[in-house]
Parts: sequence; C-alpha cells; structure tokens
Amino acid sequence: MRLAFILALLALAVPAVAHADRPRWDARPLATVPPPGYPARAYVAPNGRIYEGTYDNPSGDTVPSRVFEYLADGTLLRSWTIQGQDLSQAHGVQVATSDAKGRLVLLDKAPARVILLDPRTGAQTTYATFADLPALHDQTPMADYGAWGPDGSLYVTDYQQAVIWRVPPGGGAAQVWLADKRLDGDMFGTAGIALAADHRTLVISQASSAGLGGGNPATGRIYTVPIGSDGRPGALTQLWESGPAEAPDGLALANSGRIYVALVSPLANQIVCVGADGKEIDRSPATFDAPSSVGFLANSLIVADQSYVNGDPSHMQILDVAVGEPGIQELIPGRQAKAPAKKKARHKKKHGHRPKQRRRR
Repeated sequence: MRLAFILALLALAVPAVAHADRPRWDARPLATVPPPGYPARAYVAPNGRIYEGTYDNPSGDTVPSRVFEYLADGTLLRSWTIQGQDLSQAHGVQVATSDAKGRLVLLDKAPARVILLDPRTGAQTTYATFADLPALHDQTPMADYGAWGPDGSLYVTDYQQAVIWRVPPGGGAAQVWLADKRLDGDMFGTAGIALAADHRTLVISQASSAGLGGGNPATGRIYTVPIGSDGRPGALTQLWESGPAEAPDGLALANSGRIYVALVSPLANQIVCVGADGKEIDRSPATFDAPSSVGFLANSLIVADQSYVNGDPSHMQILDVAVGEPGIQELIPGRQAKAPAKKKARHKKKHGHRPKQRRRR
C-alpha cells in the first residue's frame, strides 16, 4: 500500500466548516445544462473555467453532443457542437482534461475516439481511437475518464471492456495498458481515473464487479496502480469498497490525500470521502440526482448532476459543493506555469555620472 503510506504522511485535518459561511457538503447550483443535457464530467481547467460535455440520453436521440464553457460563477460563455458523431448510436462526450496548448481533450462515445477541441478556434481533430476488443460479454468500447501520465501518455478507462488504455504521446491508436478481470464490470465497469501527487500512481474507481472477477459483483471499488519506470503497470491494489449498487463514478484527489468519489446510483446519490488509508471518512447528504463527477475549484467540488434515470432537465446541473479543502494540481505535461518576471535593478547614468552611492554611517 505504497500510495496509502505516502498520502497518509501528507494527510491534514478537514476543517469543521468548508467556508466561513458554508458548512461542509453545502451544495449550491451554478448552472442548468442546456439540451441535449445529461452532463457527465464537469472539468475544471487550469484557467478556472468549467467545461461540461453532454452525454448519452438513455431514451435515445439524434442530437449531436455539445460542450459548454462556464465561468466559475456558472455564467455560460460559449458552446461547441461535436462533429462527426454516429447519431444512430448512443452518443455523448466527456471533457477528460486539457493539454499544454489549452485544447480540451474530449472522450467521444460514437465513434470511440479522443477529440482535441481548440476553444480559441473551435477546431476539432481526432487525437486517438479505441478498438472493439474480443471479450466474453462482447461490449463495445466506452472511453470514460482520462488522466495524463508524466511522459505525455494519456491513460483512459473503459467502462465496458475491462481495460485501461494508454494513448501514446502525440496520439494515435490506443494500446491496452492494463487488462485485469477485476476491472470487468460487464456494463458497469471502470470509471474515474486520476494521477496521484507522486506522479507515479493512478487512482481509479470501479462501478461494479458484475463481470464476476473482483468479489461481490454488486459493490464498487477504488484501486491504485503504479506506473513503473519502464512504463508498465504495477500491481493493481484495492483501497476501498463501496456499498452494494452505489456505482462509484468520477473521482478527485485532495491535497490532504483524501479521495472524493461520486456515487451515481439512484440508491446512493452521494459524494463519499475516503481517506488515504482506505477508510471512509464521511458522505454528503443524499440530495443529488445521479452525481457523475467531482472536480476541485478552490475549496469546493464542482459536481455534474446527471439525472440519468429520472431524466429531469431541471436537475441536469453543475453544482458547487463546499468541502473545505483544495485538490492537488493536475499534471498537464508540457504546461509550465509562468513565473513572475524578476525585477532587475537598472542603474541609469545621468549626464555621464555614476549613480549616487548610499552614504555609509
């Protein structure tokens, strides 16, 4: 449990209140997501803006997916319509992350691909593709969440195919990086993924073990897996197990080492906080409607409420949920924070004379 040990050393106490005027787990709506709705991953970019894609409508539709851009206060700025989708199939996009050039990294469902969306120009280009793997249950690929590795590889979970993909630096066909029977959730498999603060360990969430490879088929889990010095996966280790039919989905890592996970199932409708030691710390009240993702913005979680089962457009929202602690900084390879320019002392000569020297006492 190398990760648990490292994170435990960094663990800090969570304040009793999230803000001076907001108790922990206080949830406030920021925005209602316009049609086609069904928001999945609310991505908080380094520029502080929130990018939200629209995902699969369980009733079906022929409307292309969209990506919306919001300010931190929920003000809608712009939107883009996704090009090239197969609208005869279930379709949707998630904003997984962004790259060093500020382009959004989108995971498309139909076809199964990674799209780079440039917010400055609106240009959309295919960055990677995912294969339909032969499997016992013969599920199609469903890229769900993604996280950068330190070498510029993009690691992507597959909700239906029991693998974690690795997209090589620069893009191209995704390669199977980790295949494990414990990742087999049949139709409810591997979901959230994040790179830990050590930049060597991936933390992933598993919605269920319905493929009968990981114990109780009804419960979900959090696993950790190190990225070896040779780029290969290390041992897949279970850190935490959910209750039955809670369906852990997107997750986010706090500076304290705690892990926040969205429980998207109608039987849960909560956010759970798990310690670095794998012990559950606390949960939000069950006041959501299928929360599918969490992401840090200052001391709050930005949560996408999907209303997947109920299909209530008024519940398809982006929420600000106070938790009283910040998240770790996301690793985006090639993106370097600009250090403030150092002021250089300039000695200007006036009339050919040297600058006056300070008088010694």
